[in-house]
Amino acid sequence: MIRLIAALFVLPVALATTLAAPLPASAQSQEIVIGLAYPMSGPNAQAGIDDKPVFEIAAEIANGTLDLPFPFYQRLKGMPGLKGAKVRLIISDHQTKPELGQAEAERLITQEKVHALVCCWASSVTATASQVAERYGIPFVNAESSSPGLTARGFKWLFRTSPHDEHFTQVMFDFFRDFQKRRGVKIRTLGLTYEDTLFGSDSARVQRELARKYGYEVVVDLAYRQRTTSLQAEVQRLKAANPDVWMPTSYQQDAMLFVRTTRDLDYNPRMIMAQDSGHISSDFVKEVGREAEGTMTRSPFADDLLDKRPIAKAVNDLYAKRAGKNIYDLPARAFTGIMTLLDAINRAGTTDPEAIRKALVATNIPGDQLIMTWDHIRFDATGQNIGVRAIIQQLQGGKYYTVYPFEIATRDVIYPIPAWKDRK
Repeated sequence: MIRLIAALFVLPVALATTLAAPLPASAQSQEIVIGLAYPMSGPNAQAGIDDKPVFEIAAEIANGTLDLPFPFYQRLKGMPGLKGAKVRLIISDHQTKPELGQAEAERLITQEKVHALVCCWASSVTATASQVAERYGIPFVNAESSSPGLTARGFKWLFRTSPHDEHFTQVMFDFFRDFQKRRGVKIRTLGLTYEDTLFGSDSARVQRELARKYGYEVVVDLAYRQRTTSLQAEVQRLKAANPDVWMPTSYQQDAMLFVRTTRDLDYNPRMIMAQDSGHISSDFVKEVGREAEGTMTRSPFADDLLDKRPIAKAVNDLYAKRAGKNIYDLPARAFTGIMTLLDAINRAGTTDPEAIRKALVATNIPGDQLIMTWDHIRFDATGQNIGVRAIIQQLQGGKYYTVYPFEIATRDVIYPIPAWKDRK
């Protein structure tokens, strides 16, 4: 396995990249080694590529080479709890393959000797990799995966900072309720399409449950093969059933294919409510954002609210210089996850896994110190952050804007979505 120091090169496939150069042996203090398993190649590589700059920023804050003038970040500057120990990050590429994620977690723990893992973006990969961490007793922070079941397995080493699909889907149905009252429209039928992975199946399960709870009829319930080459049959089913709301759950490649197929088959849904992920990724917005006009998605982060949150704006300024674009949902959640881990390690005052785990259990980060619009970060007995909040955003003019909750919205909801023939 090749190791390149200081992230001088972006490596394809499953090569480890060390992002912070260790000090010379004569001057080296204790190291804090954190493994990061993300998709750096394959169909979802953009997620890992977009997250990499926030991991670098977090390491530089901890190593005292980057200053953010806010109390939480000042407390972590130079990792005083470990007397100046330097953070070294090792990125591993799992290509969104659960079996590779499992193998990479094992390698990071047994060969790279990481003290903790931040992993894995995709729920299906998190499911396998977290089993390895649980077996070895290594702290495992999940910043993005949304399958509810990940924190329902009785694991003691897994901690999730982000909302899961039950949180996200609840805000969708809250929106349906409040939007109908606000606009005097009726929503009665839903169409569910979802990829055949843990992410997709869990999302659909929660949507079905809430549809029954709130009295909506599911007229399309359709799983499809992830990274398929054709979605014509699925879109034809949607067009024939014509649900009041189409609710897709897809990663980037499939989300883009859905947009192009709805255009080709002239399917004109009145409302689209997506389960984040592929629909909010930077490559989706870049490639088909204007064609996906009116698409709504749940999200835990909104870049159109940056000017209202000084901490978020400061981090975004750093991110934009490195990534060439504003921070968005995925890297914002990744940054929050790794900073939560660094805070726990600093409070633990050691790299001992059990001490870090206990510090994570005791985490209490107030919302005004986060770049997210959350109440706080505190974990329940399952390792789930209970201070999360979700919002709804809508693509308007090729950019996402917050449309719900209505009291913090920066744009009104476009409804119904303009038909293809009426778009400029």
